[in-house]
Amino acid sequence: MHNNWRLLFLPMALAAITENSVAQALSENEAKMFSAGTGYERFMGRWSRLLAPELVAFAGVKDGQRVLDVGTGTGALASALLKSGPGVQVVGIDPSAGFIAYAQKEAGPRARFEVGDAQTLKFADGSFDAAMALLVMNFIPDAGKAVLEMRRVTRPGGTVSACVWDYDAGMQMLRYFWDEVIALDPAMEPKDERHMKLSRKGQLGDLWRKAGLVNVEEQPLTIDQRYASFHDYWESFLKGAGPGGAYVVSLPEPKRQQLEERMRARLLKNGPDAPFTLKARAWCVKGQPSAM
Repeated sequence: MHNNWRLLFLPMALAAITENSVAQALSENEAKMFSAGTGYERFMGRWSRLLAPELVAFAGVKDGQRVLDVGTGTGALASALLKSGPGVQVVGIDPSAGFIAYAQKEAGPRARFEVGDAQTLKFADGSFDAAMALLVMNFIPDAGKAVLEMRRVTRPGGTVSACVWDYDAGMQMLRYFWDEVIALDPAMEPKDERHMKLSRKGQLGDLWRKAGLVNVEEQPLTIDQRYASFHDYWESFLKGAGPGGAYVVSLPEPKRQQLEERMRARLLKNGPDAPFTLKARAWCVKGQPSAM
């Protein structure tokens, strides 16, 4: 059975958390945070579906091409690829069987999904016109190995591309959340997603060049997400998806309510509930395998 490498990016010790009950609950919820497709779609999938068409355009995918979607998740990138041209063929892999089931249910006959590991792709050399990874490179234990595999299965002159959120300052949904978490509980600072690897300018480009890809280009992509209300925002954390959701559902009710009130004041600026918009920036890269 494949390990879900999304879970392996959490190296910080639970000893940093002062309450044993919270630590135990957090550990249990981290183990489940990428297993439920519906919850994740509500939490981050809505962002992925806005970013995916931008990555498809940046990568220059053409109609009729065969594309590998690495870490397909709930299928946001696969969906955007299928919409980009009637002849595009997609193969999506992900270590989460739950995500694969969700993506397959949503896709048509031009897409095929299977459980798989980016670090050991089973496909033949040069069997794809493009290999793409949307918001997943920083969750793979050996990202360098994954890029080498993506290069291997992409034909010379094809395109290998990826995007990663700017977790430091460019992803307001999570930046505001972790700012308030740490204000309430400074011991949680090591879990702040700003420490995520490959999430700063230039890091993906360096990784692509080290993998021997040529004509490497980097570009930030920015999107806006509109929330209908504070409930629309906060409810997504209550599904337990992602590191933020895993933390929220691990809290005892009084602490959860305290965090909720801080978030409400932050997002609504102490005003009445109303729609609001948050921004997100992703660092994106593309390169080509050279002819052997």
